[in-house]
Amino acid sequence: MIYPSVLNAVVSALAAEAIDNTSKQAWQKLYNSEDEEEGGDLATLVRSWGADTIDRTQVDCWVSARLHHGLEPKHWDALVAKYSTHRARKVQSLGALQAHVGTPAPKLFLYKALTAWAIPQLKGARPKVVNSVSVEIPLDAPEWRRDSMVKAALTAGQAKVKRDESRSSGMIVLKDSFYDMNTWDNDGTPESTRRRWRQSIQKAADGLVNEALAHAEDILGMEGLLIEKAA
Repeated sequence: MIYPSVLNAVVSALAAEAIDNTSKQAWQKLYNSEDEEEGGDLATLVRSWGADTIDRTQVDCWVSARLHHGLEPKHWDALVAKYSTHRARKVQSLGALQAHVGTPAPKLFLYKALTAWAIPQLKGARPKVVNSVSVEIPLDAPEWRRDSMVKAALTAGQAKVKRDESRSSGMIVLKDSFYDMNTWDNDGTPESTRRRWRQSIQKAADGLVNEALAHAEDILGMEGLLIEKAA
């Protein structure tokens, strides 16, 4: 499998890393010492073994491990903070990233600015809370029929809530109030200063991501996993 871009590879690798199952660990079988001694890159090995023997998730997990090992911790944390869908790892990397962003802003402001950068506010992203159901019951329906229809509506409503919760369980959705910059500073700092702080923090974080992607491109290029590098 060859990725169309370094960003595609990073996003796919981090998404695979967030999958909670043991089968993904089969990526470790992709490499062995003999292949490595012969100097073959991963893309060559994948093609030589046949596409039907390599699972996409296995390759993504291999790429994730390769990048984690090859990148500097600050660059790995920048990618995880920006692109990972794994809650715990994203929060952990955001915490680590604070030490690599220089700013005169207080710690609370830095924390909230970085979090808002990594988890931008999306309109309509917040799941709706369903706390009621409606059902049309004919006026002449017998009592047993009424009870049956109400129970069926309640069951369907509960099932929908579970489906919605399952779809949103992997999302990190912050309260709208979190994005109010007035809550980021308790010292009454002028808005112009706060805006300047936010802009510089986001610029520094973007800079770390760009550096990380550049280094990741070098790593993936050496493995023959990028289209332009494999051409």
